[in-house]
Amino acid sequence: MSELKTTTVEINGFPCRVWTKGSGPKLGFLAGLGGLPRWLPFLDRLAETRTVIAPSLPGYPGATGHTELDTHLDWVLAVRQLIDKSGLAGADLLGASVGGAFAAEMAAIFPAHVRKLCLIAPFGLFDDKEPAADPWAQRRDNVPALMCADGAKWTELVAPPEGANSVEWPIEMTRASEAAARAFWPLGNTRLEKRLGLIAAPTLILWGERDAVLPPSYAKKFATGINGSTRVQTVADAGHLAYLDQPDAVARAVLAHFA
Repeated sequence: MSELKTTTVEINGFPCRVWTKGSGPKLGFLAGLGGLPRWLPFLDRLAETRTVIAPSLPGYPGATGHTELDTHLDWVLAVRQLIDKSGLAGADLLGASVGGAFAAEMAAIFPAHVRKLCLIAPFGLFDDKEPAADPWAQRRDNVPALMCADGAKWTELVAPPEGANSVEWPIEMTRASEAAARAFWPLGNTRLEKRLGLIAAPTLILWGERDAVLPPSYAKKFATGINGSTRVQTVADAGHLAYLDQPDAVARAVLAHFA
């Protein structure tokens, strides 16, 4: 397999890291809460047959510039630039959690930009009968179990990567949380249901059966709202960030959909 390649693109005058690995047709990945502090085993599975391109959203690990984004439209246009500058326009797009909400927006508003779509427990909807958990209102020791069925997987994700400054690293993770809150507070509701009907790309919706952030019933709400051919698949023994809990199972489902 090819080496991991790091490049930088500029969004609104701020740098955003882009990671690329693998060979074959391009597959974009917009990460969930926590972003990508490190390259993941899940992405290695995808890179066995695809060129995986993972741009960092503003404010997440590897990127800055989130403080310039005041409205939901600001965020959507920043992600559109990120897709364009990363060479992902017209490619398959995978998004999880907060990244899933933006992937859905791209497919709805810029349909020519997304060939096929896969969403892993995306944000964007809210049902007051089954409210989402508020990830920004949690005590720090509650967060791992909220994010993953196996909380150790979250702890591993957000641990300082090799070469990270031990003083700076907690600040960087706080910035990622702040960026997500800027885009999705309160409770991840961006009224995305109004735009789901514009999505024509064939879509796979994956949901961890033990998602403690967004009730798995939200999968059906997404599937019902999307106009294009849509399929829902539950991931056993997985929480909100199913790609951390079950990297092999999620990669298999993703690759089968995009094949």
